[in-house]
Amino acid sequence: MNSYRVAIYPGDGIGKEVCDQAVRVLQHVQRQEGSFQLQFSWLPWGCDYYFQHGSVVPDDYLEQLKVFDAIFFGAVGDPGRLADHVTLKPLVKIRQAFNQYACVRPAKLLSGVRCPLVNPGEIDFVVVRENSEGEYASCGGRVNPGPEEVAVQTAVHTRRGVERVLRYGFELARTRRKRLTMITKSNALTYSMVLWDDVLDQVMPEYDEVTTDRQHVDAAAMNFVRCPHEFDVVVASNLFGDILTDLAGAIVGGLGLAPSANINPERVFPSLFEPVHGSAPDIAGQGIANPVAAIQSAAMLLDWLDLKQAAATIRVGVERALADGAATPDLGGGLNTVQMTDIILQCM
Repeated sequence: MNSYRVAIYPGDGIGKEVCDQAVRVLQHVQRQEGSFQLQFSWLPWGCDYYFQHGSVVPDDYLEQLKVFDAIFFGAVGDPGRLADHVTLKPLVKIRQAFNQYACVRPAKLLSGVRCPLVNPGEIDFVVVRENSEGEYASCGGRVNPGPEEVAVQTAVHTRRGVERVLRYGFELARTRRKRLTMITKSNALTYSMVLWDDVLDQVMPEYDEVTTDRQHVDAAAMNFVRCPHEFDVVVASNLFGDILTDLAGAIVGGLGLAPSANINPERVFPSLFEPVHGSAPDIAGQGIANPVAAIQSAAMLLDWLDLKQAAATIRVGVERALADGAATPDLGGGLNTVQMTDIILQCM
């Protein structure tokens, strides 16, 4: 029997609540399949850890995480107690230090889910967000405190970084509907986004079976609403991908349904799986958070471990539950977090 070590980093707010339910589902499908074993290690990091130890994570957190086959992450943030950039810093560092340069965020409108668009068509696309550099490279600083203070935040784009995430997107498009859209803004960002345009021109002849286009980020935001059914694989920079995937989540029912994976394609380091939503401190502790995004992220984790049948079983359970009308308050229903998971388990 294959055995895999999975680190559980629940974090803050509803991150803890949805992680509990995702692990319930993973344990259920593990028993159901009987062909693999997941060994979970729970990591008590986050805001509570900060107020006990003076930091969100221990100094050696990267060394601790390196030994795992995968990392499952809930959410971080409690802005009433600690600034968001402090709680988020370890997650960004994990993505960069572990070379998780492909952030994969599917957007699929499932049966039974209310869409805010009038005529959405069939929405089923994936945004691949460059995850290791770009606008989140933390390059810059602040000088001259006071009324004349200046803040400089510099985006860092490398040819290697752009090329590898584009190739990841093209390879993914080959397995889907063979269409790739690259997000740019080269009319205004004349260095960084022109580099993205140049690298796309270099790479796309190698994937001549994939229909390729590019859209400025503002036009893409409009088209996510106007004609989302036309997208298949979308590749974007760190910031553009971050913003567009929140919009993508909204048009397929909300962030409570939106999963993601932070992938190290070469498998030198563990990959990290997480719901797109945040810690939602306004509803934390009420037991009403939607666990679907976390459960779908757990299915992506199983896919990455090449446990395809188990992943498919989870997705079937989620889709059947939603199609039958199961819904938490964010979807217009009355189920609490545990009840929603109970129904998904019954549908698996």
